[in-house]
Amino acid sequence: MPCPSRSDELVFFVNGRKVIERNADPEVTLLSFLRKNLRLTGTKYACGRGGCGACTVMVSKRDPTSQEIRHFSVTACLVPICSLYGAAVTTVEGVGSIKTRLHPVQERIAKSHGTQCGFCTPGMVMSMYTLLRNHPQPSEEQLLEALAGNLCRCTGYRPILASGKTFCLESNGCQQKGTGKCCLDLGENDSSSLGRKSDICTELFVKEEFQPLDPTQELIFPPELLRMAEDPEKRTLTFHGERVTWISPGTFKDLLELKAKHPEAPLILGNTSLGPAMRSKGHFHPILLSPARISELNVVSKTNDGLTIGAGCSLAHVKDILAERVSELPEEKTQTYRALLKHLKSLAGQQIRNMASLGGHIISRHSYSDLNPILAVGNTTLNLTSEEGTRRIPLSEHFLAGLASADLKPEEILESVYIPHSQKWEFVSAFRQAQCQHNALPDVNAGMRVLFKEGTDIIEDLSITYGGVGAATVSAHKSCQQLLGRQWDELMLDEACRRLLDEVSLPGWAPGGRVEFKRTLVVSFFFKFYLQVLQELKKLIKPFPVPNSRHYPEISDRFLSALEDFPGTVPQGVQRYQSVDSHQPLQDPVGRPVMHLSGLKHATGEAEFCDDIPMVDKELHMALVTSTRAYAKIISIDLSKALEIPGVVDVITAKDIPGTNGTEDDKLLAVDEVLCVGQIICAVVAETDVQAKRAIEKIKITYEELEPIIFTIEDAIKHNSFLCPEKKLEQGNIEEAFEKVDQIVEGEVHVGGQEHFYMETQRVLVIPKTEDKELDIYVSTQDPAHVQKTVSSTLHIPINRITCHVKRVGGGFGGKIGRPAVFGAIAAVGALKTGHPIRLVLDREDDMLITGGRHPLFGKYKVGFMNNGRIKALDIECFINGGCTLDDSELVTEFLILKLENAYKIRNLRFRGRACLTNLPSNTAFRGFGFPQGTLVTESCITAVAAKCGLPPEKIREKNMYQTVDKTIYKQAFNPESLIRCWNECLDTSSFHNRRMQVEEFNKKNYWKKRGIAVIPMKFSVGFAATSYHQAAALVHIYTDGSVLVTHGGNELGQGIHTKMLQVASRELKIPMSYLHICETSTATVPNTIATAASIGADTNGRAVQNACQILLKRLEPIIKKNPEGTWEEWIEAAFEQRISLSATGYFRGYKAFMDWEKGEGDPFPYYVYGAACSEVEIDCLTGAHKKIRTDIVMDACCSLNPAIDIGQIEGAFIQGMGLYTTEELKYSPEGVLYSRGPDEYKIPTISDVPEEFNVSLLPSSQTPLTIYSSKGLGESGMFLGSSVFFAITDAVAAARKERDIAEDFTVKSPATPEWVRMACADRFTEMIPRDDPKTFKPWSITVA
Repeated sequence: MPCPSRSDELVFFVNGRKVIERNADPEVTLLSFLRKNLRLTGTKYACGRGGCGACTVMVSKRDPTSQEIRHFSVTACLVPICSLYGAAVTTVEGVGSIKTRLHPVQERIAKSHGTQCGFCTPGMVMSMYTLLRNHPQPSEEQLLEALAGNLCRCTGYRPILASGKTFCLESNGCQQKGTGKCCLDLGENDSSSLGRKSDICTELFVKEEFQPLDPTQELIFPPELLRMAEDPEKRTLTFHGERVTWISPGTFKDLLELKAKHPEAPLILGNTSLGPAMRSKGHFHPILLSPARISELNVVSKTNDGLTIGAGCSLAHVKDILAERVSELPEEKTQTYRALLKHLKSLAGQQIRNMASLGGHIISRHSYSDLNPILAVGNTTLNLTSEEGTRRIPLSEHFLAGLASADLKPEEILESVYIPHSQKWEFVSAFRQAQCQHNALPDVNAGMRVLFKEGTDIIEDLSITYGGVGAATVSAHKSCQQLLGRQWDELMLDEACRRLLDEVSLPGWAPGGRVEFKRTLVVSFFFKFYLQVLQELKKLIKPFPVPNSRHYPEISDRFLSALEDFPGTVPQGVQRYQSVDSHQPLQDPVGRPVMHLSGLKHATGEAEFCDDIPMVDKELHMALVTSTRAYAKIISIDLSKALEIPGVVDVITAKDIPGTNGTEDDKLLAVDEVLCVGQIICAVVAETDVQAKRAIEKIKITYEELEPIIFTIEDAIKHNSFLCPEKKLEQGNIEEAFEKVDQIVEGEVHVGGQEHFYMETQRVLVIPKTEDKELDIYVSTQDPAHVQKTVSSTLHIPINRITCHVKRVGGGFGGKIGRPAVFGAIAAVGALKTGHPIRLVLDREDDMLITGGRHPLFGKYKVGFMNNGRIKALDIECFINGGCTLDDSELVTEFLILKLENAYKIRNLRFRGRACLTNLPSNTAFRGFGFPQGTLVTESCITAVAAKCGLPPEKIREKNMYQTVDKTIYKQAFNPESLIRCWNECLDTSSFHNRRMQVEEFNKKNYWKKRGIAVIPMKFSVGFAATSYHQAAALVHIYTDGSVLVTHGGNELGQGIHTKMLQVASRELKIPMSYLHICETSTATVPNTIATAASIGADTNGRAVQNACQILLKRLEPIIKKNPEGTWEEWIEAAFEQRISLSATGYFRGYKAFMDWEKGEGDPFPYYVYGAACSEVEIDCLTGAHKKIRTDIVMDACCSLNPAIDIGQIEGAFIQGMGLYTTEELKYSPEGVLYSRGPDEYKIPTISDVPEEFNVSLLPSSQTPLTIYSSKGLGESGMFLGSSVFFAITDAVAAARKERDIAEDFTVKSPATPEWVRMACADRFTEMIPRDDPKTFKPWSITVA
């Protein structure tokens, strides 16, 4: 076939409209096409690798075999537009709009409070919408499965699930529906104030108000596409891009011809493997062959002895095919199919399973493939075809290792996959262990199969294959051969484990690390298989008398639980809060669960984020060049190659900065030396983002390494490398107290860092004005005034020429306080130099590499106590890893020390803290600001004391808690009454004491599974510890039609501050919220603002808004007196006639707060938030996995301004904290390069990590006179309560260690990953693995805490 150079027309539909693209570029993804070409910005860019679901859209195609229309969710960031020929795409804009008609999915997610920052919401909506198109009444399991590929960093998922559940068939819901009561309401003895009160609400939204789902009203599949699909002429389509040609043959024959002509060209279907590799590893293929239109590759045929599945079938389709076969055939024939199904449930997310093909999965041969180990042991055959003809090869270890003799020839393609039935006396199992249950690549996985001689337990055939333990999937062929003819008993088990460890060896430096854990899993999995097969044999062997049956091992009942995997269940739970006073006017919204102001816009994709602003005339794109060395001198920078690339306009370096280049120690752009990997050196400005990114690769920088390079806290202490002087607080006489105690324990605590992982990465748009050097800056930040100041000093122009605009921020958590100023300033230099608007949007990988996160912490404690558990003396020294510049590290150290005592009154204390200077990106503010790391040390002391006294930890906590009005270590007086109420309420509503007994009972009966339960109190201080940081201002305008515009100094980060401000204004002005509007936060309307942080944004800005409204109302008083019956509009008109100013500035001077570090005393915090959380977990001692059974939180919110928003903050912070303490692990190479730079490697909690039962209660009838309407700021406090899950896990581990007689270990490590849990539950399997001497090799990663 001659290949003409003209491209064919690419025809597809988007939201019912035809799209004809005449110059389709194969390298362009659907995401960038939607956002840039069609200006549909509802589909968000968050990770670019299909790992977060923010860009989910629905694709509909006609199935060539069944002729039915199939709808499936996909991640648009991985879909090449060329693959969409003849498809219909539906985006969030096509589902519904606030301008026309909302779809029930959109309405319900918003009204159920399932959106906070709203950046992930369009993706959530599309996943649910696709589910409903396929199943209008889905089951709860289907809902969980549909959302498992979508990440959310704000809500904690519960309200998103609640909105989805309203579409589900009622399954295991509450039995007392409709009575206003709930079976979960009753506490232990129901004497609690929460159970008794009639004014306690448990509904945050009214289901009855929702419009019903009407499946007949959906967009139809375009008839034109049906006609195209029926077109008998199956011609080959070719699309020529700038660098890549995409060829899509119409027939199988054409495909084979093309493959013979271009043997090097890969076949591309889902792009889930090629896409990420081309993006991150720089893999490049000039020709791509797309077999998407070849129906032969989707054929499925069933025979008496097996199943042949076309290589083009998607993994989701394979899952359906296998499930159908399992339901039709007898159990003995479907062993392999059920093993595959088990892994297909947890493999990636729904979107990836919809896209990835079976053939692509097999041919990619990833070492972590979840299906290949099972297919290999299941004797799968691959059917290959080329122009020469067909042949069959086994999917064997040689094929998986890529040996040429066992592989495809270059001109061959994989047509289909044959998976035989299993037989009687044959057993197949699959195992995997990953960082978390769903949507995570496995650390190790395995497929195992055994066949017995009929009627016996003698092994006739055995086959075991592992993934994740080498560069390819590994088969333990030798070990299996040597076990043939053996009986299935303990002797065989011991020998098998020894042989497996010998054959499946992993060097200490192996990529991916976790080497000892992986070795342990190799044998732990085999032990699980051994037990499973024994169980099955028992059932089968009863009718057969076995000779020598005395060999036949019995499984003790305590071992049986090792067989069960943790099921995925949809969380249930109750949210309790105090309803408003019955005398409160209906239109006064304060205290009511008002929906987030932007909720509906989030759900329709119409809420505009920074990068959704349409392209500005002559706009240029910027990309950053970062250091690849941790500590080095810059010898030279060669820009010549980069500037030759078409479209590249300029490269911005430190020389281009007209004003100051950051500070002496913290440069915006590196000058002579770099201090960490990821430090910004220069920035490329080009016409498109693609050109800018290509130019980065061409910039050559030569370095000269400097010494010493420090990464870890240990090294920093050794080299005396610190950022600031030690901070210290002391009370009592600690030395004397240690001499008088019964016992002393010393221990260490290591807390890993945490990445903010806000869904919207750092982004900024700088627009230079034509006169007076004015600049408009649109930026995603928590502190626009700081951006404004930094740009001013960088460009050397007065602050009054620069206006920063913040409409909304897609998540901040502290990561958008300091850093956005850096990006804003660099972009502003580019704008000034080129005279063009500059747009800078960080990729997720760059964002994670450049910006620091939460400080890793190393803490040492020494605690002295009496045998009854009373703590008399506590000495804690903490070191935090600050990174390469000061940033907020000194403040974090101070807050850490101030907050270390948590809820405990200990007479003799010494707290010391230091911030270490290391060659890592500078760590910064993060929700909780030192408290979540530091207080983990304090609570670990308590657990250690409990273990030594032989008492439960909650008894030690109770004994040492503040009981009466008292003073803290820094001499601030406070009343712990609410703290004690939260604690008692939490014990009560969680039925703690009953459940503690049940946990102990469970642990007696189960050897390989253990449960743990923990309850944690919290005293969290709110605010900045400096009065000037507590000031706030607002500007309120009343227009002549009566409508009101409110502006204030707070930024909307998803925490609902704008919603709360309008609630305040509505109450003060006594008008409905519909009269009020907030446009944006801008430095031109409210100047000199403070960062929206420290949980205090709504408090201070609320007071400023209140002040402005009261000033206006005072001015209107005479008019209202004159005409008390008049309407608001009439009063405003009269005021205007009488020349009364209808605009007022409100101001709040701030809460008094100060701290004198010389004396070690002060009143640093305006008030405290109290809370308590109880969590119960179950761990699998063989794999380290855990499931969260139940969490109960009681929080003292006083009088909540908006219970829906406040409960959302508590739940979101709790889940984020749970991530910090369980799954979120940052891995650095020995050279200081961050490995975990995206959702593939860095695991934030997913929807399946939410506790099975999750209850949150706001403590009723508590008051605080200080704040606006007695409310409290709840943005950060919930974070630490996530540690209740951590301590429940350590409780379960302690139970396992006690049973195994292992000494207590007082070294605490967070996060409690599966690796840590498995290795802590030491047993014969952890004993038998080979251990390496760390001095003999260079590890793959290092711990920096």
